[in-house]
Amino acid sequence: MSETGFKARDFGLRAQKKILGRMANKNVAKMFIDDTTAGLLDSLYQMIKLFCGSKKEAENIVKNIIKIVIKIGILYRNGQFDNEEALWAVHFKKRFRSAAMAIISFHEVDFSYDRPYLLTAIKESQAALRCLVQNHLTDKSLSRIDLVYNFFLNPAFFDAIFKRHSDFSPLLARFVTDLNRSLDEGGM
Repeated sequence: MSETGFKARDFGLRAQKKILGRMANKNVAKMFIDDTTAGLLDSLYQMIKLFCGSKKEAENIVKNIIKIVIKIGILYRNGQFDNEEALWAVHFKKRFRSAAMAIISFHEVDFSYDRPYLLTAIKESQAALRCLVQNHLTDKSLSRIDLVYNFFLNPAFFDAIFKRHSDFSPLLARFVTDLNRSLDEGGM
């Protein structure tokens, strides 16, 4: 740290996170989110909207996901994670990937839905993500993470989407297709 306590790089990083966090719309998101991920988010938005019956709530959750992804992308691109945080990143990726693979399996294999396994994987990915970013993000951003995860930790959501022949079936099929594509492309 310099004598004045000011570092241009640190200030620049904070400014990037703040500006992009406020501008997290489709145009900015395109810089950080590829077409496959955008498709995933669109399908997810539709499922959340159908489950909640609220366009506003669905938009809020997806916008928070985008803001989180953008901020983590900025931190990663600027080499802000130390060795311990890099281990948390690996753990997060592993648990998040486990949850994604479980969703694919539950969709593709009838009667395989295992709510406790899925919720455990989601909880563990949340804990790893918080450990990864807690030294870099504000309390407001951390609360965004919790808001998103708390929605997905609601067992009623997964019970609804994995119910056979539900209104969610076509949306889930599209989501799983994009999820498979993302995994094949190395996005997760």
